[in-house]
Amino acid sequence: METLDDQRIEAHLTGVPGWARDGQTIARELELADFAAAIALVDAVAVAAESANHHPDIMVFGWNHVRLTLSTHSAGGLTPADFALAAQIDALIP
Repeated sequence: METLDDQRIEAHLTGVPGWARDGQTIARELELADFAAAIALVDAVAVAAESANHHPDIMVFGWNHVRLTLSTHSAGGLTPADFALAAQIDALIP
């Protein structure tokens, strides 16, 4: 899969508010109600990621915070698959 150029990345970012570019990735940090809610979101993201065969980096920190980072590792940067999964993840956020 071909990586997106800067202009196309910026255009795709408008479709996923809350996500920000971080080098060759896009990332989003969330504060959930509690630890259980953070883990429930991680579980839901894992199901969506498996279904899409596209896996984000996930970090749980501060007991109720989750950081999600997307990049297409095999392509060496951002592809449409990253933005498609970001939109799916957004639909899972309580």
